[in-house]
Amino acid sequence: MPSIKIIAAAIFALALLHTFCTKFFERLAHRHPRHAGLLHLLGEVEVVFGFWAFVLITVMALVTGGAQAIAYAESLQYTEPLFVFVIMVVAASKPVLVSIQALISTLSALAPLRTVVAQTWACLALVPLIGSLITEPAAMTLAALLLAPLVFRPSVPEWLKYAALGVLFVNVSIGGTLTSFAAPPVLMVASKWNWDSAFMASTFGWRASIAVLINASIMTLVLRKHLNDATPTAPESPDQQPVPLTVCAIHLLFLASVVVFAHHPVIFIGLFLFFLGYTQAYARYQNPLILKEGLLVGFFLAGLVVLGGMQQWWLQPIVSSLQPTALFFGALGLTALTDNAALTYLGSLIDGMTDPAKYALVAGAVAGGGLTVIANAPNPAGVALLKRGFNDGSVGAGGLLLGASLPTAIAALAFLL
Repeated sequence: MPSIKIIAAAIFALALLHTFCTKFFERLAHRHPRHAGLLHLLGEVEVVFGFWAFVLITVMALVTGGAQAIAYAESLQYTEPLFVFVIMVVAASKPVLVSIQALISTLSALAPLRTVVAQTWACLALVPLIGSLITEPAAMTLAALLLAPLVFRPSVPEWLKYAALGVLFVNVSIGGTLTSFAAPPVLMVASKWNWDSAFMASTFGWRASIAVLINASIMTLVLRKHLNDATPTAPESPDQQPVPLTVCAIHLLFLASVVVFAHHPVIFIGLFLFFLGYTQAYARYQNPLILKEGLLVGFFLAGLVVLGGMQQWWLQPIVSSLQPTALFFGALGLTALTDNAALTYLGSLIDGMTDPAKYALVAGAVAGGGLTVIANAPNPAGVALLKRGFNDGSVGAGGLLLGASLPTAIAALAFLL
């Protein structure tokens, strides 16, 4: 078994390297049209971890036997990938978007700023904070869809798009810490460490709110000259009609129900199937559901579950050996290499952790949640919905790392107060 652990770590490293090479595969696709289909597939960041998860299971089958490989795959929990897929599709439905857009437009009209500037700030600040109520994946989906026509347009410089993406990812990662159920890394430890929403708001929430507001304000200030008051909206189909309040209310009820039953896949998948039937019955009030994007993100996260499940042997000793301050920065850095929820889960398995160490682990994990696509579960959703706004239709890992550096530093300072 030690040999398969080393092999799994090597495959995980290759998957990480692959995430940094997606732009390269996209460029190769343009140069070699004969193999463009395969190269485009390898250039899809959402495909990376699912692809390498299949490689790992195949290698495990060859090394340890097919029965053990299947047993390992079936022993893992896939609730989070399933939930992210469902919440993405529901949150991105037209009635939910119309409702959130109306709320943001109303608030923006009250601000002493150009409407488009106020809307951009609200999408970067208020929507991530709302994520503490509707969960981070839902907040990411809504913020990405609302920001796409405002910021992720051809006329906006590429470096500014990466900066805005970095701010969005960091703000969503820390914006869900006002409650004990919205952020995946908090959810992993809340029950075992008896962290309720009151504790989260008083210990993490106010610090996170300060960082979110600062990050959003700086980014909006830098973007303001590139924001166009005449931003076009998507044209309505001829057979579509204005969405009635009752339909909006029913969609919001579906969204709330999925959030309430987030840990019960049998229930929320049943709700989702009912939701699909409802959207078909009232198709005239709908836009096409983002089923493809949601499935790709779910595939990415399921692959991360399979690959990450074999990394405990080297991650846990690092986490358990560090003092609180070193643990904070260690967690912040390690989060860029693995999902922050997996990191805090490993911490929850360590007996006798002090309260400062627990705080340092979670604070570092959420502060570093915007550095890479894999750092936080909602990030692949943001990439899937916004990548068309970037050159070559893909998000480069290096650009994201640079774009997230400043907001990550601000978040880290807020949590170290």
